Amino acid sequence: MKGPREEIVYVPCIYRNTGIEKPDYLATVDVDPGSPRYCQVIHRLPVPNLKDELHHSGWNACSSCFGDATKRRNRLILPSLISSRIYVVDVGTDSRAPRIHKIVEPVELFWKGNVANPHTSHCLGSGDILISCLGDPAGNGKGGFILLDGETFEVKGNWENGEKVPPLGYDFWYQPRHNVLMSTEWGAPKALADGFDPADIERGLYGRRINVWDWSTHTYVQAIDLGKGSVPLEIRFLHNPDAAEGFVACGLSSAVHRFYKTEKGDWAAEKVIEVPSKKVQGWLLPDMPGLITDILISLDDRFLYFSNWLHGDIRQYDISNRRQPRLVGIVTVLLSITNGGAVTVVEDKELQSQPEPFVIQGKRVPGGPQMIQLSLDGKRLYVTNSLYSGWDKQFYPDLVKEGSVMLQIDVDTERGGLKANKNFLVDFGKEPGGPVLAHEIRYPGGDCTSDIWM
Repeated sequence: MKGPREEIVYVPCIYRNTGIEKPDYLATVDVDPGSPRYCQVIHRLPVPNLKDELHHSGWNACSSCFGDATKRRNRLILPSLISSRIYVVDVGTDSRAPRIHKIVEPVELFWKGNVANPHTSHCLGSGDILISCLGDPAGNGKGGFILLDGETFEVKGNWENGEKVPPLGYDFWYQPRHNVLMSTEWGAPKALADGFDPADIERGLYGRRINVWDWSTHTYVQAIDLGKGSVPLEIRFLHNPDAAEGFVACGLSSAVHRFYKTEKGDWAAEKVIEVPSKKVQGWLLPDMPGLITDILISLDDRFLYFSNWLHGDIRQYDISNRRQPRLVGIVTVLLSITNGGAVTVVEDKELQSQPEPFVIQGKRVPGGPQMIQLSLDGKRLYVTNSLYSGWDKQFYPDLVKEGSVMLQIDVDTERGGLKANKNFLVDFGKEPGGPVLAHEIRYPGGDCTSDIWM
C-alpha cells in the first residue's frame, strides 16, 4: 500500500461485435496527473488476429513468487475469451510500449487439455501460470484449468487431477495455507457467446456453485450451491494469507456471499449483501437485477467494492465485521435506467426517482460500471464500462456504437465515501480505429486483483 502511485495502466480493447473489422489491442493509458499526456492512450499493441475477445490478464510472476530472485514481473498473460488464443506480452523491455513475446494457439489448449475459452490467469509460487477455462473445444461448459510453463509459456497440460470436474468455470483464487483453490461458474460458452437468453438458466447452462479444490492433490472435493440463477462470478480471498475466508459476487442474483472454512474443515457460504431488483417496463425482463459483475477487496482487507452493471452504481462496504458488511459509499456513474430513457422503473426499493444521465466533460456516458481497479493506497478507484462484447451489444447498444470510457472515483478511506473525479476521463470512443470496448484494468507492478500472498 506504500508503493508508488500508478502512472500507467494496461487495458484490453475489443472490436468484436462492434462492426469494426479490426483486431483487439492492449492499450497503455497514462494516469499520471503530472504528465502532459494524462488521460490519454499512449500506446496500442494490436494482436495479429480478428475477433479474439481479449478480456482479463495476469502475470508471469507476482507476490506468490516473493523472495525468488530469479523471477521478474515482465510478461503479461492475455487470454482470449472467444478464440481461446493466449498472448504473452513483453512489458519488461519497455513498460510504456508492450510487445508480443509469444502466442499460444487455441489448438494447444484443445489437444493438451481438452479445454477452451480461457479466462483468469494467476501465477504460482512454482513459477508456472494457472489459467481457468469456461468450456471444452465444442462450446460445452467445463470448469477445467490449463497450466503454462512460466519460462517457455508452453502448455504443460491440465492442472486438475481425476475425472471429476465442475460443469462450468470462470474465475478462481487459491490459498496454499489452507490447502484450497476456489473456482466459480459463469455459463456454457455456447450459451453466452452471442448474448443472454433467460431460458438458458432453466436449461442449466448458467452457474450456481463455488467449487472447492484440494490444492495439494489438484482434485475437486466440494461444491457450495448458491442457488439457481445466482451465477457466481468474481471471487476474492482476503489478502491476509492466514485468513480462511473471502467474498464472491453473484451476477444475476446480485448478492455477495462470504465463504469460510468451517470447524469441520470443509467450506461454507452465507449471503451478506443483496442488491434488490427493480421492477421495470421496456426491458428484457420485468425485474432488473443490479448484475454485480466485478468485486475487489482493498489491500488492507478493510473495504469491499463492487459494480452494479445494470443499475449503474459502484458501492463501498466496510468489512471490518466480515459477517455484516456496512455500506459506506455509493456513486452512480452510468446506467440503463436514466430518467427519460427507454426503461421505466415502476417499483424501486432503493431510489425515489430515476436518476439523470451521467455527464462528464460534456459527454453523456453510455453503459454501466463494470471492471474496477483500486490504487494501492486505496484512494482511487478506476472503472471501465464494457462487460463482454456479446452482452454489451444486447444490453447497451449505444455503448457498442460510442465506445467505452474509463473513469476515476475518489475514495474516502477514513470514513468511507465515493465521488466521481470530473477531471478524469479516458474516452475510447475517440480511438483512431473507431470506438472500442475497454475491459479490465491492470497496473504494471501488480494490484489487489492480480496478486496472491502466500
